[in-house]
Amino acid sequence: MQPTPEQLQIITRQLGRKPRGIAAIAHATSEGVPVVLQMRSLVADKPFPTLYWLCSQDLDKAIARIESTGWIKALEDELQQDDALREVYRQQQIAYVEQRWQLMQADDRARIDALGFLELFNKLGIGGIAQWDKVRCLHMQYAHHLVAENLVGQRMDAEFGLDQLSISF
Repeated sequence: MQPTPEQLQIITRQLGRKPRGIAAIAHATSEGVPVVLQMRSLVADKPFPTLYWLCSQDLDKAIARIESTGWIKALEDELQQDDALREVYRQQQIAYVEQRWQLMQADDRARIDALGFLELFNKLGIGGIAQWDKVRCLHMQYAHHLVAENLVGQRMDAEFGLDQLSISF
């Protein structure tokens, strides 16, 4: 859904700056507070492979604390040791790339082709990561989780209760 003028004001407060490249609000609270933004893939002729951007300050702070604990490294170690888990994660990266192409505006797709960025958008997964057995940016993983299947986000809910966090604006 397109953000309302009120939601754009909230997003500006959340980000601390005027937002650029928003295609839609991908997830909001029941009160309409934006939590995840769907982004355009090209902003000012520069590639922006991040489809979903977390804009909630409450979640941002909570996830930053998780990132500081070394949890990403432990999860990556688990991905290296568990073939089935790694395959689920890989399939979610593939689905993310496909969804980005499906949601991409036709003029952005044409411009990405003209600028020679097609390969980039085919190989970069969640959080702009090219190595699909690594985890990059829990914020983007969680943003994706709020919109689609994402095992990292599911784990974060289970282990840290992020799904129970009160979201303010």
